[in-house]
Amino acid sequence: MKPHKRLEAILRRSLVRTGFNKGASLVVAASGGPDSTALVYCLVGLRNSMNLSLHLAHLNHDFRGEEAEEDARFVSKMAKELGLPCTVDEANPMVYQEEHKVSSFEEAAREVRYDFLTALAQKVGALAIALGHTADDQAETILMHLLRGTGLPGLMGMQEVTEWRSPQPPLKGTLYRPLLEATRMETKAYCLELGIPFREDSTNLSMKFTRNRVRHQLLPLMQGYNSRVREALVRTGRSVSEAVSYLEGELDRIWPTISTRKGTSLYLGAEGFKALHPFLQGLALRRSYGEVKENMRRLTDGHVRAMLKLAAGPPGRSVNLPGGLVMRTLGLQIAISPAEGTEVTRQRTDKEYPLEVPGVTHIPGWVVTVEMAPAPSNPDTSDPMAAFFDVDQLGSGLAVRTRRVGDYFRPMGMVGRKKLKDFLIDLKIPRELRESVPLLVSDKGILWVAPYRLSEVAKVREGTRKAVLIRWESTGSFDPELPDGSF
Repeated sequence: MKPHKRLEAILRRSLVRTGFNKGASLVVAASGGPDSTALVYCLVGLRNSMNLSLHLAHLNHDFRGEEAEEDARFVSKMAKELGLPCTVDEANPMVYQEEHKVSSFEEAAREVRYDFLTALAQKVGALAIALGHTADDQAETILMHLLRGTGLPGLMGMQEVTEWRSPQPPLKGTLYRPLLEATRMETKAYCLELGIPFREDSTNLSMKFTRNRVRHQLLPLMQGYNSRVREALVRTGRSVSEAVSYLEGELDRIWPTISTRKGTSLYLGAEGFKALHPFLQGLALRRSYGEVKENMRRLTDGHVRAMLKLAAGPPGRSVNLPGGLVMRTLGLQIAISPAEGTEVTRQRTDKEYPLEVPGVTHIPGWVVTVEMAPAPSNPDTSDPMAAFFDVDQLGSGLAVRTRRVGDYFRPMGMVGRKKLKDFLIDLKIPRELRESVPLLVSDKGILWVAPYRLSEVAKVREGTRKAVLIRWESTGSFDPELPDGSF
């Protein structure tokens, strides 16, 4: 099959497989090189039959001088000749790298480029961003991830369709790589066969970049052991992708039973989490981080290993994560949330909700039941959201509210009062959770910091004659965490 027929067949199959063959609007990243140039001309060839809308995009990385300027002019001229709209911009990845503390220049350049493409796609209403990555790029990516010890998800390599979430939100877009089945040799052969000009980027020969060393030094060396090592790496990526996809599906199935999202934080039930296979635990932690941070750019396999070690240890520990997040073990829950000092969404309200005594009271987030009961000889209850109180010591104005500035109470078993804020900090309750802890109060003060600790004020004593049993049932807005030592 001739090169242009082969490439068109690959692209056609991809468009049909992904559903982009039905009038999709695409931003096409065009560097001027053979891969992206072949992609542009292939898409133009299928534009009418598949009703495609195309918009070319080129970013001048502003560090190659006149050569970069010529690339930008080349892409602009190509767009004009093909009758396509085109946006050309420039940015300096070195400035971005310094401002955002990105360790790798290559990663900084990638983020700058994808942010530019994503912003443009949002502006023009494009469904996705088409990129000219080939099987050679895939092999190099998988090998680079292997060298870094990225873990199984990294060995998937690049996917045909993925979501890009910028480290600088709210940029979010869809990346589309339709040429992953084609080789770099095939894209160049396509251009040569049809007489299509293209540019060669001199930085592709610079050995200061990791990818170029892998491309020009390591892979040729590995070909001495397996002449088809690129194909082997791509097959590995495909197999790993299928396995991880299956395991992600298993995690999808149980995710609602082990996770709870509260504002800017995500909580995993420790018991359900620890029952998972270790690999699923790693996937769950990756997903938790991604849901809170809304991107996975900075999370490495080393971070995930540290998170797994923390989750397996005793409660009350924490580990800092990239992007200003922290993971904490809180007893019955594992929390991933913004670190102290990071802006969070509060759930606090100063409103008091009077309780029916006896009776059932519905308040935001809770159903509270108060029922009369004989004075128990042993007031302990196995339900942390149920407790007995001495009726004669309850006081009047029984109600529910959240904490206020200056709140004190007398924790059961403690002599003297304690600031509520300090009590919650000592229990390592995350700041955003402290604001929604329900308090049972009366004119005698705080009677119960539910479900963490009763007050000495109205506890059932040896001489208690009448008691009430108070039960809380969450309707979803607050899922209490019970650290060791509650009650």
